[in-house]
Amino acid sequence: MNLDLVPGGVLVGLGSDLVDVDRIRGVWERQGERFLERVFTAEERQYCLRMKFPHKHLAARFAAKEAVSKAFSTGIGPLLSWKSVSVYHGERMDPRVRLDEKGEALLRAAGATHVLLTLAHTDGQALAVAALVRAEGGRT
Repeated sequence: MNLDLVPGGVLVGLGSDLVDVDRIRGVWERQGERFLERVFTAEERQYCLRMKFPHKHLAARFAAKEAVSKAFSTGIGPLLSWKSVSVYHGERMDPRVRLDEKGEALLRAAGATHVLLTLAHTDGQALAVAALVRAEGGRT
């Protein structure tokens, strides 16, 4: 059996984040569209808002952005903005990361070629773990 997994490589950076789902729901209820547009890409909003419980999916993506920023050791700020990181799904619905120009510049500066991501959520919490990886042998 060939699973055709995303290529691994040398671990360059690692970050994780755990988010309270109700905290994200509360911010969304208070700030509405302003919050969604400031933090999430159009691609992420489109995906999350069609789900039965969108706040769980928003929380997972919020955690992913934080985890990626921790893997870069920058946090969210001038070097990496909220929308520098966009979470989408691969062919098997595996979470993937799309970076904007700032994120791609950081990726190159870190000596990495791609970001691996895993997400999980329950009714109360959302977890993300991100790894910056340098592909070996020309694999990307």
